[in-house]
Amino acid sequence: METILEAKDLCKTFSNESVQQHVLRNLNFKMTEGDYTVIMGSSGSGKSTLLYSLSGIDRPTLGTILYRGEDITGYSNDKLAVFRRKNCGFVFQQNYLNDTMSILDNIVVCGLLVSRNKKEITARAKELVERMGLSPDILKKFPTQLSGGEQQRIAMIRGIINKPAILFADEPTGALNSQSAQQVLDVLTDLNKEGQSIVMVTHDVKTARRGNRILYLRDGVIVDELYLGAYKKNDKERHEKLRTFLTEMGW
Repeated sequence: METILEAKDLCKTFSNESVQQHVLRNLNFKMTEGDYTVIMGSSGSGKSTLLYSLSGIDRPTLGTILYRGEDITGYSNDKLAVFRRKNCGFVFQQNYLNDTMSILDNIVVCGLLVSRNKKEITARAKELVERMGLSPDILKKFPTQLSGGEQQRIAMIRGIINKPAILFADEPTGALNSQSAQQVLDVLTDLNKEGQSIVMVTHDVKTARRGNRILYLRDGVIVDELYLGAYKKNDKERHEKLRTFLTEMGW
């Protein structure tokens, strides 16, 4: 498979007066198209910083990020914004839905950033709502009328409305109950089976085992990785393999 995303000697340093915090340290990363890569590590290990750097939300202090072989590190802010709109989708722990807009408008407004064909975007929104197991009537509602699981699925629809090459997810189930989390994870699994490349940060083992590849960060460096292969439901061996790996990492 083609390498879709690569980081070379990535460094990220935050400065506060005379104190410098080195969050990422000469980190190297490579991801092939169709991968479902999960980033794990203790609090403060650099997980979210890595995700934001890879996706162009934040800039690394040093190092290079390649998207399909093209260096995006030197892009201007405007060019980076266009890159994110066209190639990246995002799902965060907080769904960031606009409470003053209908669900349909929340989705369509993101689609219009890339395409001006509102009719086509609306049709795709309706198709995705059905695929997510939601009622078409939900498009007429407002975010405050939805459950947490419904809101997160809508946020996911918004994240993939433009058919991104890579979906970046930062603790997407962190604020959900177990049933809602299961629904969201099932959607991510289905998307990946269809070829969607995913990079996800999580601290939750049940969430992590959905990925086919686990990276473990410590002090801004990938210290080890585990390949799990395609996800299979009720795979006890997969769960134990991940547990053993995390124990060895000092989880």
